[in-house]
Amino acid sequence: MVHTHFVWSHGGNQVFLCGDFTAWIKYQQMVTVEGSSTTFMTICDLPPGLHKFKFLVDGVWRIDERQPISEDEYGVNNVVLVEQPQLMPQTLLFDDGLPVMDIDSYDDRNHADVASTSGSVPKEVEVELTNDDIETTCRRLFKHFSSYKAYELIPDSGKVFALDDNMTVEEAFLVMHEEGFVIAPLWDATNLQISGMLTPSDFIMVLIELQRNRAMGTNSVHQFSTISAWKEGKLQLQRRPLIKVDPDDSLSDVAIRILQNHISAIPVVYVQQGSTCPQLLHVACLSGLLEHICRHFERRINYLPLLQHSIGGLPLGTWIREIGGVRELRTFPPNYLLSDAYRLLIDERISSVPIVDDKGALIDIFSRSDVISLAKGNAYVHVQLDQTTISQALQLVDKNARARYGICTRSDSLFKVMNLLSDPGMRRVVVVEASNRCVLGLITLRDIFNLIFRDFS
Repeated sequence: MVHTHFVWSHGGNQVFLCGDFTAWIKYQQMVTVEGSSTTFMTICDLPPGLHKFKFLVDGVWRIDERQPISEDEYGVNNVVLVEQPQLMPQTLLFDDGLPVMDIDSYDDRNHADVASTSGSVPKEVEVELTNDDIETTCRRLFKHFSSYKAYELIPDSGKVFALDDNMTVEEAFLVMHEEGFVIAPLWDATNLQISGMLTPSDFIMVLIELQRNRAMGTNSVHQFSTISAWKEGKLQLQRRPLIKVDPDDSLSDVAIRILQNHISAIPVVYVQQGSTCPQLLHVACLSGLLEHICRHFERRINYLPLLQHSIGGLPLGTWIREIGGVRELRTFPPNYLLSDAYRLLIDERISSVPIVDDKGALIDIFSRSDVISLAKGNAYVHVQLDQTTISQALQLVDKNARARYGICTRSDSLFKVMNLLSDPGMRRVVVVEASNRCVLGLITLRDIFNLIFRDFS
C-alpha cells in the first residue's frame, strides 16, 4: 500500500473523498489544511494502479479540473496513478563522504558520459541548446508553480521555531548551533508579530564588530546585546515590513519574493480572520521549491527540455577565468585569514567559496553558514579573525552532519545537479575536472532559480 495525498483547494464547508478504492459507498472526510480556509486534505493507503475518485463538497459531487480527469461510460472522474515506491540507490561517495556523481568513467577528450548516482549509464549524445529550450522550460515551470500554493511546502509532520528577539545574540548563537538552524525567524513578543530573520550574516557582523573592539583595546563585547538591539543599533538598520508569504500564495510568488529581495528563506505566515496574532507555519526556502520540481518531473523531464542539457553549456553558475562567465569564481587557499574571508563574503554578497590546494584541486568549501559552528564551546569569543585561517575554523564544523556541498562534472545534466541541490543541507555544487578534482565552477540554489525564473523575477 502507498500513502497517497488527496487535496481539494476550492473551498466549501464539508468535503468528502469517495472513489473506487472506497467501493464508491464510503466517504472519507477531508480536513482543512492549517493556515488555509479553502484547502482540504486527506491521506489514503492505496494499492499501486490507476484509481478514480470524486469530491463531495457540501452535498454536491465535484471534480477538480486542475487534476487529471478521465471520462468513460459512467461519467467524469478525477484519476490518480499510484506507483510502487522504488528504493533509492545508495549515493556514491568520495572518500571524504561527499555525495557525487560517479566521475571515474569521465572521458576528458570528448566529455563523454558520467554515471548517475545509480551507476554507469550509456554514453549520452549532447543536444544543442536553443533559446526555445530555455523559454519553454521557464514558461512551463512558472505555470506549474503558479498552480500550487505555499502551504503545499509544509511537511506532514515537524516543528517550526522562532527566536524571541529579546534573547541575547550569544543565546541565539548557541540555540542555532545546538538545533542545527542556519536561519531563524524572530518573534517580537511586545507587538505579537514576526519581526524579521536571523541569518549567518548577522553573526559574521557580530564577529567583525568584536574584532574591531579588540583592535581598539576595549573589552566591550556586543554579543550580549539583544537581537533587536543589535539589528537596530549596531547594524543601524531601519525596521522594514517583514518579507513573508501567505499560505495561499502561489509557489511562483514564494520564489520571486526570495529572488527579488536577495534572501535565502521566507516565513509562511497565517493570520486567522478576526485575529491580529500571526501564526508561523513554515520557513520556505529554495531547496524546498527545487525538491518540488524534482519530485513532480523526475519521470517526465522531456516536458522540461532545459533540464536534459549538461550544465557546462548553460548560462548558469560561476566559473574560473579560463572558462569564463558573468562573474569569475573566487577560490581560497587553506591558509586564507578568516577576517579577509568574511569581509569578501559580505562585501561581494557571496554565499560560499571553494578552498583549493596549490594545484587548484578541491579541498573543502567555506560558506557563510559555517559561522554557526563557531558557537561550539563559545569558540567565537576567543577566535582572532586576523590570526585564524579558514582551515582552522572549519575544523569546528561537524563532518558527520548533513553534507554541505556536492560535486559534479561539466557534462552532468541540469536535472542531476538539481537533484543534488534539492537536499535541504546542500546549497551548492562544485564543478570539478574528473581526473584531478580541480575546481572549474560553482552552482548554487540561487543560480538555478535565477535561470528558470529569469523572465519573471
